[in-house]
Amino acid sequence: MSYFNVKEQVEKYKKLLNDSVDFSSRTYRKENQEVSLIFLKSIIDQELLSNAVFLPLQTYEGTLDIDIMQNKILKCAEVKEIEEEKVIDEILNGRVIIFTNFSSKIIAIDLFKFPTRVPTEPPTSPVIQGPREGFVEDIQTNITLIRRRLKTDNLVIKSLEIGTESKNKVAMCYLKDVANDDLVDKVYKKLKSIVINGVVDSYYILSFLEERPDSLFKQVGGAEKPDIVVSKILEGKVAIIVDNSPIVLTIPFIIIEDLQNSNDYYTNHHYSSLIRIMRLIGLLIAILAPGSYLALQIYHYNILPLNFLITIADTTLGLPFTPFLEILFIFLLFQILYEVSLRLPSYLGLATSVVGALILGDTGIKAGLISPPGVIIVALSKIALYTIPEQASQITVLQVVFIILGGALGVMGVTAGLIYLVNYLNKIDSYGTPYLAPYSPRIPADLKDAIITSAPTQMDELPKSFSPKKSKKVEVKQDEE
Repeated sequence: MSYFNVKEQVEKYKKLLNDSVDFSSRTYRKENQEVSLIFLKSIIDQELLSNAVFLPLQTYEGTLDIDIMQNKILKCAEVKEIEEEKVIDEILNGRVIIFTNFSSKIIAIDLFKFPTRVPTEPPTSPVIQGPREGFVEDIQTNITLIRRRLKTDNLVIKSLEIGTESKNKVAMCYLKDVANDDLVDKVYKKLKSIVINGVVDSYYILSFLEERPDSLFKQVGGAEKPDIVVSKILEGKVAIIVDNSPIVLTIPFIIIEDLQNSNDYYTNHHYSSLIRIMRLIGLLIAILAPGSYLALQIYHYNILPLNFLITIADTTLGLPFTPFLEILFIFLLFQILYEVSLRLPSYLGLATSVVGALILGDTGIKAGLISPPGVIIVALSKIALYTIPEQASQITVLQVVFIILGGALGVMGVTAGLIYLVNYLNKIDSYGTPYLAPYSPRIPADLKDAIITSAPTQMDELPKSFSPKKSKKVEVKQDEE
């Protein structure tokens, strides 16, 4: 049986890894026995390597044997034998590879370590009451956050690897006694079929999971908080965790989810219902306000109250733009300010957006370029847009569409556009779940957690929209007499 020349192995893999600056190796010699360790020092725990691997090798007094090394000497949680063709993959995954000149076996030790954030409250999902932990970019930490909340043997976590170059770890999580088997199989097959060179974030695989990737509307949910993801898993959904991303995807997705917020479940349900109604009103204002104002101003001014009509006439008199171009100009102005505020440093972004809007808006009105009612309407729609920030990109596109419809066809155009929009949403199906559930089709059991929410004790059934295996969620036991 031929054994390894450890020096040749070091040179071989150093060359295969392109003489990378973080490639490193250490060789231990004892009489005629040689043990060589190769690894990437940038992604391993070097202190643990010294204390758990190299120090025990140096202090061991007997003759070295590969089985003794695995069972007695190496003080690591995971020590395994690997095939030679797997060596490069294992090194890139943060493992230390051991070659010896007295055995043909190759050992891999898991010492993976890289800088990670501490789970903190994500900026997009703050809560007044409730858990403040958020996901981070490390998949193991994210799995731990879910395991901590679901202490059950029914939790299934399947691991995949996606990306021919990045080779990202992806985990699919669900409850086997709740999630629908057809849903699980369909999601798993879609994940397995993804062919891409690299996955930088979970959104890189999002379009592969959507059944209508060309649609304006998202069909896959996303969350940065483990309590939100766990609640969705408990309902029978499948969660997808991608390494290097703090966003966990959930399937299936229905549009009512974006009207809900984690705060809703940590406060009085009557207040939550009121807030959800306000979010719905904000959504309608964001989409319809600019287009409807334009339609009324151009085509249907006779139905406006006289005082309001006189105000509009006075403020728009002498403007160089038509009403349509004026609204588009104001819309463009606000959108530019928003994009600028996103890309500037935080201490400049807020000041720029506020001061810029005040100065440019006020100066534009005084210069006679734009009118106060136009500024108010567009500003109102832009503010209302962020009552549902998860839908901000979709709503922005719809705002432009309804501005064009209102300016070209008036109220009839806005009405026709709204009818088409609702009809289109009604046709979308996300992994067998109607997009407008539980209202279309009407599912009475799911209405308890829709726009009007009920007390937790009354929400005793799992959402039927997702076709879970189980039906009951809460069982209130009565005291025996």
